[in-house]
Amino acid sequence: MQDRLRAHLESSQIIPPGQSILVGYSGGADSTALIHLLHSLKYDVVAAHLHHSMREEADRELQRCTDFCESLGIPNVTGRADIPGMSEKLKIGIEEAGRHARYTFFRQSAYQTNCQLIATGHTQDDHIETVLLNLARGTGLTGLGGIHPNRDGLIRPLLPFTRSETRDYCESNNLWFHDDPGNFNEDFSRVRIRLKIVPEFKIINSAFANSLTRFSEIARNEDDFLNQITATNLQPCELPLNGNLEFLTRDIEAAFSTPHLAQLPEVLLARAIRLISKFFDAVPSYDDTLLVSNLITTSQNQAVTLANSKLVIEVNPTQTHFRTLIEEEPFRFPLTFPGETESDIFGWRFIAQSHPPTDFERPHNSLDVVLNHDQIQGSLYFRSAQPQDEFIPFGESQPKKITEILAKAKLTSAARRRLPIIYDMIGPIWIPGVRQSERTRITDDTRKALRIQFEPL
Repeated sequence: MQDRLRAHLESSQIIPPGQSILVGYSGGADSTALIHLLHSLKYDVVAAHLHHSMREEADRELQRCTDFCESLGIPNVTGRADIPGMSEKLKIGIEEAGRHARYTFFRQSAYQTNCQLIATGHTQDDHIETVLLNLARGTGLTGLGGIHPNRDGLIRPLLPFTRSETRDYCESNNLWFHDDPGNFNEDFSRVRIRLKIVPEFKIINSAFANSLTRFSEIARNEDDFLNQITATNLQPCELPLNGNLEFLTRDIEAAFSTPHLAQLPEVLLARAIRLISKFFDAVPSYDDTLLVSNLITTSQNQAVTLANSKLVIEVNPTQTHFRTLIEEEPFRFPLTFPGETESDIFGWRFIAQSHPPTDFERPHNSLDVVLNHDQIQGSLYFRSAQPQDEFIPFGESQPKKITEILAKAKLTSAARRRLPIIYDMIGPIWIPGVRQSERTRITDDTRKALRIQFEPL
């Protein structure tokens, strides 16, 4: 098995040279075989074991897993999660709650241990069960593709191998492993498929496993190809939002030309809706996809909130706007001067430094401004706009509400909530990418100036 895995890893290249791998290690035969094989092949591995708080013997199994890793000299990360509590709180099944907790733990652990890849012990049997489970629930090509061998830093090196092969490997190498009683509990849909459905298919066709594996590989390749075509067709459909401030909300909204989308073939339009939704961590149902597709092709005015998500799709004859419903809290922070002020959460930074009172002319919508330092009172800070805020815009004589200026700039509501505005003790002095205050205009009498740049990280 070691030689076959080495050949598979060399041909597939799912583990690039020099990459560290976090292995999800439950103590079962599959993950035990995987971590032992990768360690034997001289890969740099770290084990991650999550205690699910579901069985009395879990404490003993956690200790056995730790002892096993120590015997091989493999670094080991452990964690605990209340899966039953999570299931009840989120109103999801035990299986889904466990899966969510595991992958969250794996990604956090990979980050903490500087691992570039996460490997799980899924085998061909898991892959087959997943395809059949997806088919039973209703799926398209994506679901028929089953478990992807390599996606988003998550790899499954054992997909070419069967569950019985991993058990044989552990037994022949005298490796400790345990069997989760849940693997035989027919209350779980996956277990019913494993114990009742798959054996019937194997009676019909003894080579059923290989046949279904080939079928899912074809489905996965065709799914990837159609996604590429759809993405290519989406590029000319996308509409710019918020001008040079588009980076403020690129993670929570996007807009596309409704007439251009309506020209896509039906199959590509449906796929486009799913692809865009997936970018915002939403999965539209078949009915939702059909509804949005119909709204686009008939150029109607209607908003659809996807079930079990925070994504709203607003369709009108001109544009189709995808936006995530997020409650943005008002914020206020000091501006570092001189120096940089970064927001890792929102992905931008301010650079503030002294500047001679020359070379100061900028367009109104610039992300780079030179201010009259002589007119600035007190320390500088930035915060979100408030309804009562106002200033006299550069080149004008009467004060205007900040909210009115932002609306006139045609910023989306999400961008208006997220845009950091520079203030001094008296009030607002610069709305990045929109307007500067008249009070901070450079004049012939200006002695000191201040330059502030606003840019994406």
